[in-house]
Amino acid sequence: MSFSSDPVVRIKDVSIFQDNHTILRDVNFELDKGELAFIIGRTGSGKSSLLKTLYADLPLRLGEILIAGYNLSGIRQKEIPMLRRKLGIIFQDFQLFDDRSVAENLMFVMKATGWKDRTKMKKRLTEVLIQVGLGSVENKMPHQLSGGEQQRVVIARALINEPLLLIADEPTGNLDPEVSDGIFKLFLEINKSGTAILMATHDHTLIGNHPARMLKCERGKLMDSNIDQFDLSTRI
Repeated sequence: MSFSSDPVVRIKDVSIFQDNHTILRDVNFELDKGELAFIIGRTGSGKSSLLKTLYADLPLRLGEILIAGYNLSGIRQKEIPMLRRKLGIIFQDFQLFDDRSVAENLMFVMKATGWKDRTKMKKRLTEVLIQVGLGSVENKMPHQLSGGEQQRVVIARALINEPLLLIADEPTGNLDPEVSDGIFKLFLEINKSGTAILMATHDHTLIGNHPARMLKCERGKLMDSNIDQFDLSTRI
């Protein structure tokens, strides 16, 4: 596992593939613990494929990725669940179980990641719901919640195991601007507590209101605002 001073993500000479097509090539960047960065770029530019490679949903074929203490080069299938316990993964389309309550959705994740003690599980469930501003919804079904509330449940689910890194793929894409801003402010609170965040987004307003490091996917390359100058007017 990594030492505490190591970056939470280190990517070296990586190419990202979708099926047999190279989407991104010669990708190099590091993300420090507690850092926040946006991934921007047009649809199809490689944002989601890059994120899927980071949490081992797509295989790493070329290059080296060290993430949360795991080397993705040749990672074994049985190690992937252990990697994902160190990550919080947040999707645009929520991916909640519609036939289970909020509490049951969160309990499912805890059971799947090795929690055994029912008392500790209940305590952690309450903690994460309070953290995301949803202290009284545990018995509700997802369809009884607004889009913004559902996304807060998804964030609570991602926080269950106190991840080193939150990976968010268009987390505000289905939300109206006011709700989106509230959701992102929650991300900022989580980030201030020491969790690194890597967020793919198309949201011009969000980026404009909350300046941060940007990684831009364009023409098969990944540019880094810490190093490169690029035109933000064509970021989407």
